[in-house]
Amino acid sequence: MSLINTQVQPFKTTAFVNRDGKGEFIEVTETSLKGKWSVLIFMPAAFTFNCPTEIEDAADNYAAFQAAGAEVYIVTTDTHFSHKVWHETSDAVGKAKFPLVGDPTHTLTNAFGVHIAEEGLALRGTFVINPDGVIKTMEVHSNEIARDVSETLRKLKAAQFTAAHPGQVCPAKWKEGAKTLTPSLDLVGKI
Repeated sequence: MSLINTQVQPFKTTAFVNRDGKGEFIEVTETSLKGKWSVLIFMPAAFTFNCPTEIEDAADNYAAFQAAGAEVYIVTTDTHFSHKVWHETSDAVGKAKFPLVGDPTHTLTNAFGVHIAEEGLALRGTFVINPDGVIKTMEVHSNEIARDVSETLRKLKAAQFTAAHPGQVCPAKWKEGAKTLTPSLDLVGKI
């Protein structure tokens, strides 16, 4: 069953976040995702190889996500304590100003369908969630392939555009400001 257009299930966990040099533990729940756009980026585990490169990419693009009115959440099956140490010991992870969410009970990885039971880890999954807590995009793939967060930002903006412009669709490679399509009988066979 696809998670697209389904509500995020209830959850409660703890994250480590360091904004402006002040680290703290915060509670994150499904309610935290409501009222704004959210991007959940699942990664296998802290202290791995590809994961810091993805966190650094997200950190380098974080201002663009914030400008788009979205919060980024990195999720691994580790604890928030591990995330604190990871943030303090990795230059790449240390750039993160968004929450590093712990999921040691595997509640989130199971709810989002990215849990690897044999390993107790997560697949690389990316989910864009609208302000009502509804999943609008998802991408899940094998752990040896790191993602390009600029594509996630593009998908976020496409989801925001279509939410604001019902009846419009974003064609392949659509970027903010580009032309969209209005599906109609007149377009059938003409594209």
